[in-house]
Amino acid sequence: MSDSSPLPPVRLHPEAELARDALSTPLLSRAARLARWAGPGTRVDSGGRLAEELLPAAAEDLGLTGDDAAADVADAWRVALDIGLLELADEQAGTVTPGEDLALLTGGSPHDVLGVWLGALESVIADAAVPDLDGLIDAMDEGGAVDFSKLDWDPEGEAAFLDGVLGNLYLLTASEDGPGDGPVPLPALAASMIVPGDMGEPTNDVLEQVSDAMMRLDDQFRLLEPIGLVTYRPVDEALMSETDEESAGTPVDETDVSRYGMVRLTPLGLYGLRARLLESGFAAPSVGDLSDKGADVLLDGSAGYGPRAARAETEQWLERRQPLDAARELLAAARGTDPGAPLRRLRCQEALSLVGAHAEPAVREVLDDPELGGLARVWLSELGATDVPVPSEDLVFWLTIDTVAAQLAAEGNSEELQALVEGLAAQHSGFFAAAWRVDHPATPDVLEAMGRLHPDKRIAKEARKAAFKARSHMNG
Repeated sequence: MSDSSPLPPVRLHPEAELARDALSTPLLSRAARLARWAGPGTRVDSGGRLAEELLPAAAEDLGLTGDDAAADVADAWRVALDIGLLELADEQAGTVTPGEDLALLTGGSPHDVLGVWLGALESVIADAAVPDLDGLIDAMDEGGAVDFSKLDWDPEGEAAFLDGVLGNLYLLTASEDGPGDGPVPLPALAASMIVPGDMGEPTNDVLEQVSDAMMRLDDQFRLLEPIGLVTYRPVDEALMSETDEESAGTPVDETDVSRYGMVRLTPLGLYGLRARLLESGFAAPSVGDLSDKGADVLLDGSAGYGPRAARAETEQWLERRQPLDAARELLAAARGTDPGAPLRRLRCQEALSLVGAHAEPAVREVLDDPELGGLARVWLSELGATDVPVPSEDLVFWLTIDTVAAQLAAEGNSEELQALVEGLAAQHSGFFAAAWRVDHPATPDVLEAMGRLHPDKRIAKEARKAAFKARSHMNG
C-alpha cells in the first residue's frame, strides 16, 4: 500500500462499545486481573517474568487449566508489564507494583481504555513477528546476542510482512467490493503478499511460497486472536499431517476453503489497524470524519468514496444541519471549473436526493445558473415537478459532458460508463459534430474517453477527431 493514496473509509463502532470489547478480550482482561492479583509477595526474575512457582496460583486466579495454562499466564503477565499495568518496583528484589495505567481500565474514558488496548495490540503484534523461542536460544552466542543468520530470519522483513498482511486485511474489509464483515480465506491473504498482480498461473515455486506464508500466518493469527484483533479459524491440522486421510478412510473435501484457515477483522481490530495506519502516515478516513466540515470539504472529501460510504458520510453531515440551509450550502460548493467540479456536482445531486423535497426552494434558485441549471432540472424532474423549464440545447450538451466527466472521475472506464457512452452516440447521430464546441473544461478529455470506450471503430474514430478539435479550439 502507498501511504500517499487514501484508503477506503471505514465505519467504526462507537468508542464506548469498542472499549467494552477491549476490556473483554482474553489477553487484556487476564493482564488486568494479574496486575490486581500481584501483591508485595509476588516475585519476578531479572527479566520481569513471573516466578515459575507462582504460575499455578496465577493460573488458578485466572481460571485457567490444562497444558496451555502456564503459557497463557506468561503471555498475559508480559503484556501487563509491556503496557504499564504492572511496573517493576525493585529489580534487585524482584518485586512489582500496579502501574498507573491500571486505573484507566476502570476509571478512564472509553478513549483511555482504547489507548491501553492499543498498547497491548502493539506488544502482541511485535511478539507475533518473532520466531519460536527454541530457535532464538539455539541462535544465541556466548555473550547472549542473537545471530540472526543462524535463524534465517530478518526481523525487519518479518515485521514488514506482517504489517503488509494486516494492511491488506484492512483494505479487503474496508473495500465496498470486498467481503466486508465476512471472513477472508487465509490462502487469499497469503497470496496477496506473494503472487505478483500481473502473474497469470502461479508457478510451483510461488505456490510453495504461498503455502509457507500460510503456515507462518496460521501461527501469527493464533497469537493475535486473544487480543481481539481478529476472529480466526485455524488451518485444519489434518492438512499438515503426514497421514493420507483418504487411505485412512476419511474423505477429504478439497473444495472446502475454510479448512485452509479463515480470518475476519473484528470491529475492535478495524479500529486498531486504522489507528496504526494513521500513526504510520497513511490517509485512513472514517465515515463521519467530514460531518462537522463545510459542504466543500464534504463534496471533495467524499469524491473518492464508494457509493455506500459516500451516502453514509452525507447522511451524517445532513443530520447536523437544517435541510434547506444544507441544500443551499451544497449547491454553492458544487460550482467550479476545476477538474474536481463535475464529481462535486454529482455528489451534490446525490446529497440533494437525501434532503428530499425540503431542498426544492434552493434548487429552483439555481435554475438559471450556467453550472447548476442542468443539475437542478434533472433533480426537479426526478422529484416529480411538472413545471421544470425546458433546457436549451447548449445546456443539454454541457450537462452531458459534465455527467460523463463525473462518471469518469468516480468509476474510471467501467462497464456502466461504456453503456452510457454507447447510448449517447446512438441517441444523437450528430453528437460528436456538436459536442466538441461545448464550453466545458473537460470536453476534450470526455470525447477522448468516449473514443476509447466505444466498441464501434467508426464511432470511436469520430470521438477522437472531435476530441482533437475540442483541444485545438480550447488552445486556440
